[in-house]
Amino acid sequence: MIAALGRCRLIVVLLLLGLPAGAPSAAFAAGPSAPQYPATPRVDVVETQFGEAIADPYRWLENDVRTDKAVAGWVEQQNAATDAYLAKLPQREWFTRRIRELMDYERFGLPQKAGGRYFYTRNSGLQNQSQLFVRKGLAGKPRLLIDPNTWASDGATALDDWAPSRDGKLVAYAVQDAGSDWRTIRVRDTKSGKDLADELQWVKFSAIAWIGSEGFLYSRFPAPRDGAQFQEASRGQAVYFHRIGTPQSADERVYATPDRPELNHRARVTWDGRWAVITTSQGTDSKFELHAIALAGQLRGRLSASMQRDWAAVELVGGLDDNWRLIEGVGDSLWFVTNAGAAKGKVVRADLDRFIPPGRKNGHTPSLGCGPVDGEPCGTEDDPPWTFHDVVPERVDTLTRGQIVGDRLLLSFLKDASTRAEMLSLDGKPVQAIRLSAIGTASGFSGRPGDAETFYTFASFNQPPAVFRFDSRTGKSLPFAVPRVSFDPADYEVEQRTFTSRDGTRVPMFLVRKRGIAQAGRAVPTLLYGYGGFDVSQVPSFSAVRMAWLEAGGAFALANLRGGGELGKVWHEAGRLANKQNVFDDFIAAGEYLIARGVTPKNSLVIQGGSNGGLLVGAVVNQRPDLFAAAVPQVGVMDMLRFDRFTAGRYWVDDYGYPSKEADWRVLRAYSPYHNLKAGVAYPPVLVTTADTDDRVVPAHSFKYAAALQAANPGGKPHLIRIETRAGHGSGKPTDKVIEEGADILGFLSAWSGLEVDPRP
Repeated sequence: MIAALGRCRLIVVLLLLGLPAGAPSAAFAAGPSAPQYPATPRVDVVETQFGEAIADPYRWLENDVRTDKAVAGWVEQQNAATDAYLAKLPQREWFTRRIRELMDYERFGLPQKAGGRYFYTRNSGLQNQSQLFVRKGLAGKPRLLIDPNTWASDGATALDDWAPSRDGKLVAYAVQDAGSDWRTIRVRDTKSGKDLADELQWVKFSAIAWIGSEGFLYSRFPAPRDGAQFQEASRGQAVYFHRIGTPQSADERVYATPDRPELNHRARVTWDGRWAVITTSQGTDSKFELHAIALAGQLRGRLSASMQRDWAAVELVGGLDDNWRLIEGVGDSLWFVTNAGAAKGKVVRADLDRFIPPGRKNGHTPSLGCGPVDGEPCGTEDDPPWTFHDVVPERVDTLTRGQIVGDRLLLSFLKDASTRAEMLSLDGKPVQAIRLSAIGTASGFSGRPGDAETFYTFASFNQPPAVFRFDSRTGKSLPFAVPRVSFDPADYEVEQRTFTSRDGTRVPMFLVRKRGIAQAGRAVPTLLYGYGGFDVSQVPSFSAVRMAWLEAGGAFALANLRGGGELGKVWHEAGRLANKQNVFDDFIAAGEYLIARGVTPKNSLVIQGGSNGGLLVGAVVNQRPDLFAAAVPQVGVMDMLRFDRFTAGRYWVDDYGYPSKEADWRVLRAYSPYHNLKAGVAYPPVLVTTADTDDRVVPAHSFKYAAALQAANPGGKPHLIRIETRAGHGSGKPTDKVIEEGADILGFLSAWSGLEVDPRP
């Protein structure tokens, strides 16, 4: 009743002003006034860093909410104040209902083929977690194999990564609880549907790479100290081989760098089972080392005794200088996508036959005769025992991915941040382009040499992911699973525009609106989203939450900021380390463009970003508080002087720099959201969101920032924090929580932007 009365009052105000519902003005009825914030004690913590005294009065909020009663009490009080505020928002009820309706459609994951079986995930619509199904043959009857919805009463335990063995008789799968980055790997028998006794702990940032049906490679960390698993820095990852039917304590260490514990390692096995490739990284920067392990003895039956003893890894690429991603292997040749000497990417082939001992050809399992086991170098720098050949040279568009399907290379490019796919021969000769229906994102195309069949998804802002089956022999795509939705995608217009940033750089941006709004040129409340970091490309995708905002009559803009990977290596470099301010300048310029071009009224521009995007939102709110009507920083990195001390934070120095180095520290100090809040500034309404089990960006970042924001402007507009329980950085979040969080965010943003539900097309 309160929400309904609130909506009626807002419509009356708009009508009295002679404005249609959905059109904001400078006099629109804003959201409820700020509540009285819970008291947040300050502590006397001041540290001198590079000659400057840095106060950290909320250091105590870094303690773990699960073990510190004071922090837990603060969280409870903040949530109570926020929940009471959000309950008053007039549009929240409508957004809750509509997001739920928009999410209620059948959706499928990409099928994986193994041993004549097809494995894929499916969600009937509103299930908290997607289930894993299997069918014999493409037209076989689906059978439920794994149902994570039975694992936890609150739906917060999720099925994460999964991989069938090559014969399809077993599936190794990873369990994620409460949104944490930690995973537990289990193994299920496909025929019986029952789990084996195998259980692997302390797995994080890992792939699952089967070697025949005997076992698989995976990556794990040493067990953390008791009570420190959600805060302790992640170090010492190693690749292990787990043999089915044995305890984890018997797993063989395959590859590790104990003298360099900061390195991470992931393993892949080529489909023919001849090679394992270890990809090594130091942080989030897309620069890798590569090592190859010859899996001799062949893997169709039992593993050989020598394989149990000898995992000799030979360096293919060292130095952590460039991006290298394995496409696939055929025989003794490996194909890679790399930006070594090609900023927008190219395809190369490594021929490794020169260091394969003759005995390997006869099916024996000798040592490689070189490398770390034998102590002899494998060739010299001038004459290595393998050769790299360019297969597909660098192009104007950014090469993002490659696959081998049948006897074809399938390559995906980004052209203006939208996908373009192409099929070539294995020696790089063009065969045909793969036609996509509209501006959007195609992903998948996973397959294997010798099998012409693959699957891919296509999605856009106005189109949920549809799954297609692609035949690389004919070049034809056929629908496998196309969702039925409760709206007409044709009612929405997706545009690509460019705007000019502060230094003159032209920056691309997507703009999505109802077609009628776009054609009439009406200015409406606009939600601007950005990320700008870690070489991550922001591409068209579907979100039921975002669609609810569009249905209500708002516009959505996605800016392809520097720091991302949309335009290749140079674009990423232009937004990292000492260039980070470019990201904030780009985002501010995007907002100014939307106002200047009449997309949105000045007082109706709202912003949102998550993780590194949460940092972005916090920074630009500090730098241009006048520009934005409201802001939502989600799971953001807010303390840039201490980010590297917790969990995965140490990886981010590649993009942010080292707080321990003065030059980097001064850059970080200049934009750190927590450290640049100033008393008395009229900050816009801010809803901070985080989660108690976020062990990627620990919630202390958001806790400290929200406390400082409330203290800086206690009598101003609302500055709230929403703290989810049994949730993490975002992955694995149950549908119910997605709906609740989405309605809270959109209810908050609509109240402060003047967006009122507009039924017109």
